[in-house]
Amino acid sequence: MIKVWSGLGLSIAMSLASVIVLPLAAQGQDELTPIVFSLDFIPLGRHAAWYAALEEGYFEEEGLDVSIIPAQGTAQVMQAIASNTAQFGFVDLPGVVLAHAGGTDIKMVTVNYQKAPYAVFSLANGADVTEASGLEGLSLGSGAGSITPQVIAGFMAQNGLDSSTLQIVNVAPPARASTLLSGQVPAIEFFVMARPGLEAGAADAGTELRTFLLADHGLELYSNGIGATGDYLEQNPEIAEGFVRAALRGWEFTLANPDAAADHILSNVDGLDKAVVLAEIDVVRDLALTDDTLANGLGWFDPGKMAAGVDFVVEHIGITGTAPMAEDIYETRFLPDPPIVP
Repeated sequence: MIKVWSGLGLSIAMSLASVIVLPLAAQGQDELTPIVFSLDFIPLGRHAAWYAALEEGYFEEEGLDVSIIPAQGTAQVMQAIASNTAQFGFVDLPGVVLAHAGGTDIKMVTVNYQKAPYAVFSLANGADVTEASGLEGLSLGSGAGSITPQVIAGFMAQNGLDSSTLQIVNVAPPARASTLLSGQVPAIEFFVMARPGLEAGAADAGTELRTFLLADHGLELYSNGIGATGDYLEQNPEIAEGFVRAALRGWEFTLANPDAAADHILSNVDGLDKAVVLAEIDVVRDLALTDDTLANGLGWFDPGKMAAGVDFVVEHIGITGTAPMAEDIYETRFLPDPPIVP
């Protein structure tokens, strides 16, 4: 069994090279192909599906001995993939576009977050952002390393709003919740997975949290999915097919059996609370289950929407280097046939 240490006490500043990954103690282990998969962050409830695939034996059924490692964001995931520290990783569309512009050949083979998790949080007795128009003139707690303000500005431009009126206040991620709840800033940006904890904090403060998920108000931008280098995919198509199939089975299991999936990640990761894990699984369910995935299967994506996402990144986030063609950043041939429909 893999044991990955997590929790607030884990320093996310450790390098991937310093992460010790313990192998599966499985019968006939030397017959399995060792694979390293990099999460986009330290292991949290949102990552339960990967551990479900591990504990339910789906990877092993595909002949794979999968180890899961943490990261400090998708940029580090892509560094791990490019250096072959990890063969697969949980990447996001904006990051892949930026990496391609910088000369890194990473392709997405699934889209697990059909809806982007970018969210603006405010309080009912504060900024009370419930419509796109509420973003104009807003002071928003964010950070210098975050691309989310650029995403929000692009979203505003698409909605005919003046993005120059959005005022960014530099607040480090660990301090954002407290600055919002104490009224020091009227709004903050975070991934929507932060909602359960912020809701509890707002209730303790005698108010209600307002969650403005851009994807629920017209933002058409794919987010996270499985990525690998084009060279690795070309040389190892059967491994890629097996990994994708097993992983998506893990997602199917998790969405159908959240309690069991929570137990799977808890048995592998120290420092997590089951209630929080279940709350994050519920949030991720909303990102993963759309009309498209219900019709076409988990991980599926539309090439046209992928191309629109590339255009959005180039226009609103900006790149250094040459903008990639949309067809250069993805492969559809590794999606399961028949699809895994939730």
